[in-house]
Amino acid sequence: MPKPLSLSFDPIARADEHWRQRWGAVPSMAAITSIMRAQQILLSEVDAVVKPYGLTFARYEALVLLTFSRSGELPMSKIGERLMVHPTSVTNTVDRLRSAGFVTKRPNPNDGRGTLAAITPKGREVCEAAGKDLMAMDFGLGAYDDETLDEIFRLLRPLRVAAGDFTEDAGEQPQPPQRPEE
Repeated sequence: MPKPLSLSFDPIARADEHWRQRWGAVPSMAAITSIMRAQQILLSEVDAVVKPYGLTFARYEALVLLTFSRSGELPMSKIGERLMVHPTSVTNTVDRLRSAGFVTKRPNPNDGRGTLAAITPKGREVCEAAGKDLMAMDFGLGAYDDETLDEIFRLLRPLRVAAGDFTEDAGEQPQPPQRPEE
């Protein structure tokens, strides 16, 4: 978990004030700085939760993705596409998961140049346990209620569409992810 800064002022708001005085109002500067700081805080918190399992959040995401597949295995290229990361990052992530005994790798019989990554029973066990711990701490977002989390999802979606992460059907009404029934 990140060490609290315990400042007596909001440094991002202070930077925004100085920015405004020097160059004029640019709300996007304060927004991006807030988003980047939030990303640092959240990544630190979730990594601290999954570290005892020998995982980082990126490795946890790869395991979850494999559990979502019908057969428990996916081509490395598909993993990179779905996690939206560079092929080198996928190779590093899967190799570390393989070293821990959480996945196996084998040649893809449908693609002579490709490789399949498959989750192992040990990987499923660790993924399940880490997932329970992450859900218990609301993935670091416990400061927000469900309505606010839905709004955050909706507010960030156009940025992801503009970046080309996916194309949005004009008639599609985006639905925020739902919590499982308890």
